[in-house]
Amino acid sequence: MNPLLRAEQAVLGSVLLDPGQLAHLDWLAPDHFDRPVHQALFAALRKLRAGGHPGLAADTSVPLSWVTDAVEEAGHHVRGLSAVYAHTLVSACPRAEHAPAYGRMVLEGAIHRSVTAHAIRLHQAARADALRGEVEEALHHADVLAEVLDDLARRWGTEPRPVPPATPPATAPPAPPPVRAGQVAEDERFLLAVLVERPRAMDEVVGWLRPGDFADPAHGQLYRCLGALHHRGEPIDRITLLWEAQRRGLLADGTLSGGQVTAICDGVGPGSAEWLGEQVIRSSVTRTAVTSARTIGGLAENESLSPGQLINHALHALGPLDDVRTRWQTANGHSPPSPAPASSSNGPPPARVHAALARSTPHLVSPSSARTRSAPGPAAVRSPSRGHS
Repeated sequence: MNPLLRAEQAVLGSVLLDPGQLAHLDWLAPDHFDRPVHQALFAALRKLRAGGHPGLAADTSVPLSWVTDAVEEAGHHVRGLSAVYAHTLVSACPRAEHAPAYGRMVLEGAIHRSVTAHAIRLHQAARADALRGEVEEALHHADVLAEVLDDLARRWGTEPRPVPPATPPATAPPAPPPVRAGQVAEDERFLLAVLVERPRAMDEVVGWLRPGDFADPAHGQLYRCLGALHHRGEPIDRITLLWEAQRRGLLADGTLSGGQVTAICDGVGPGSAEWLGEQVIRSSVTRTAVTSARTIGGLAENESLSPGQLINHALHALGPLDDVRTRWQTANGHSPPSPAPASSSNGPPPARVHAALARSTPHLVSPSSARTRSAPGPAAVRSPSRGHS
């Protein structure tokens, strides 16, 4: 049986057995459950608790009404739920006092599903933008995904930070959509021809266009050769370009041929290097968004990754998209957002100082407040053997 299904059944069974366990699951929400019937039942149990159900005050055995009322309330939102299934959930719970651990498993599954869903949306938006020759929707969904990752990190209790995976996921870079592939290649060839014919035009694009922005790797290598000649202040024409390509071994390894270089240089015509460069980098934005989305989707499908690892690796996968977005904004005259001003104090944030003092200062706790104190969130109940945030 699916371990996640077992965990969902166990956490519900623990609450049916011991209503007091809900006090330790305040950080768990109904939509963290995968199955609609489990979502409805957990929402019903929380509603009964908020309404002061008599089952919460039971000192010994839990009254049957706690189970039947929960099933009845959940039945208003889903079909097919019966008291028989509720007893199945009770049987699926090894120990009611382990509810926080079961709930943490449910939250972990929800994090993987949420990252997968948002990666799919980013992928779809980027593909659609590529077909339209736009970038706005792709960048919007990338921002949404980044915000979701930050929120999930907070819920899990970890610090979000980009961390590359130990073994890079095997995700091949996708090709441009077939409808636009021809236009993208033509723009790239035309840009290279303009740069060879008018070397001073390099100043219009060299500040924000990179070899990796070209869909065709051979075009990217030619642009790299042009950039090297420009950087060294050497003459640029079809002969010096061909010579630079040879010096870099691009002719010997088959990346380029003399015929390709000649064909590109012969295709020159009137054109704006800046405008053509903008077309190239716009295509790069959507391609990079597709690649990031596919990488993140592959990470989310890896069930061996802890939520902290998944979130941090996903943030790292968004890094290339952030880079090309910044350069695209520069090409279009948009200033990237300025970083937040640094704190005037060189010490740690006040909140962290307060937390440290709270941990080091003894407090007298009354017995009543100790009984009513809610249990910590999932990060606090995490087993020390996890090893990764």
